[in-house]
Amino acid sequence: MNIYDFTVKDEQGGDVSLAAYKNKVLLIVNTVTGCPYTDQYDGLQILYVRYHAAGLEILDFPCYQFMEKEADAEEIHQVRKVRFGVTFPQLGKLFVSGEKEASLYTYLKTQKKPLFGKTDISLNFTKFLVNGKGKVIARYSPDVKLSRIEKEIKTLVDEK
Repeated sequence: MNIYDFTVKDEQGGDVSLAAYKNKVLLIVNTVTGCPYTDQYDGLQILYVRYHAAGLEILDFPCYQFMEKEADAEEIHQVRKVRFGVTFPQLGKLFVSGEKEASLYTYLKTQKKPLFGKTDISLNFTKFLVNGKGKVIARYSPDVKLSRIEKEIKTLVDEK
């Protein structure tokens, strides 16, 4: 099994095969509106603009399992598009840990475990970096600076 074997949902609930992203560098991130890390949308958008033409795709999965209330579609749109000017696509909402965990995240967590602690994801804006061959290269906690991740993205897109 590899990352290209998974199918996820798009924003409207349609199927998206990750095989469509073969030969692309992927940054997979679980996001949410209204948390301390939401400002990372700015940096993610900058990365997308800088490296999309070179082969970077950002796969943005809304995840509301760590909040008391779930945002509606209009709130998500306002935060992503209006407040942060995000242009990379957003995929369907999912769970990243626990009994309702999406199979993609089960796979990602088995490929790259955190340096310390348990493998479950407990915060939004956790990121996984996947090279153009589908190998999960790194897992980043939400507090890792995007400038550090950018260096690794640049290396991977240059290798393509």
